Amino acid sequence: MTTRREFLSVGAAAAGLAALGGSRPRAEALSAASRDRRAAPDGGRAAHPLRLLILGGTSFLGPHQINYALGRGHSVSTFTRGRTEPSVHQDLMDEVEMLIGDRDNDLEALRGRSWDAVLDNSGRQVEWTRATAELLRDTVETYLYVSSTGVYYPYLEAGISEDTQPRLELPPDVAPGDDGAFDYGIMKANSELAAREIFGDDRVIAVRPGYMMGPGDPTDRFTYWPVRLAMGGEVLVPGPGDQVQYIDIRDVASWMIRLVEQKAAGTWNAVGPEGTVPMLQFVHGAHAAFSVPATFTVVDDQEFLTEHGVRYAVPWIMPAGNNYGSAMIDNRRALENGLTLTPLARSVRDIHDWWVTDAMPAERKEAMLSGERSMIAAEQAILADWHARG
Repeated sequence: MTTRREFLSVGAAAAGLAALGGSRPRAEALSAASRDRRAAPDGGRAAHPLRLLILGGTSFLGPHQINYALGRGHSVSTFTRGRTEPSVHQDLMDEVEMLIGDRDNDLEALRGRSWDAVLDNSGRQVEWTRATAELLRDTVETYLYVSSTGVYYPYLEAGISEDTQPRLELPPDVAPGDDGAFDYGIMKANSELAAREIFGDDRVIAVRPGYMMGPGDPTDRFTYWPVRLAMGGEVLVPGPGDQVQYIDIRDVASWMIRLVEQKAAGTWNAVGPEGTVPMLQFVHGAHAAFSVPATFTVVDDQEFLTEHGVRYAVPWIMPAGNNYGSAMIDNRRALENGLTLTPLARSVRDIHDWWVTDAMPAERKEAMLSGERSMIAAEQAILADWHARG
């Protein structure tokens, strides 16, 4: 995780913020693509308005769910601790009922209430899922649990589908805390199981997203690419032939609402794109969002990349060891059942347009764009060594 953070969380001191178009006011933070209520493919509102409860709702996924749900004519309640302010769609929060509590020890705001469906965005402990499911079992019809493709970890093969058995316990040779990916995936898998035990298979929707990106991303793991490609120049591209997967969070959010509308019980991998995309093709496609000239220097030597601490450049993950098949998840079932995908260049442009506004905290911009361990400095040092070795 440290090496990924070092590679992704740094910015271009030489180029500076001006190279990204400067900082636009918050009023422009919700660009047309992130502000518009995204209707379903048929462009219509839901046939039957629903009362939706979102556990969470103010971080990354929730505001986009709210945006789409309100546009479809649904009413929305959120249940949070009241500590997080969304960085997109803030103007819609006045239309949402905000319930305050704590999934760890205070569910009183949910007691005695009823909704048509609950979307569990904040299930970070199995006990949390079990407690809320037990409380809502008789007053909510559908339970959508936001899971993760991490339930399949370790990814030892290509083409993992929904029929692949998730891991429910640690291997004998792995202790809790030794590998966070094991702990996270097992927690998600057991949370899915808890929801099904309480609500029943016919009332539970489990959506397993891969790496989600889009406006409002609280991390800089994918945001690196819109920021970096907008600067142009020589760009380091690791693992150019390795397959990558990514999905716009707005596509996941809107699809979840439609699954709830359809009561589409089942398990779904929510990953994109459609078909196989190698890393170099991804970079070319992402760069199409900008008009600045750029050259791409490909580095396909795993030993060299490992030596320089570059194992991740999300969506690229070095396809080795436990991560061999992490970017080769089967998404055919979701695509056949209504998941639609935003063109990559549009997603990249929208992320960039959001990032350069004052919706982004100044300290986060500073961390991306300046400092001794800046993105450009680290990238250029690796490129210099690569060229020196011929």
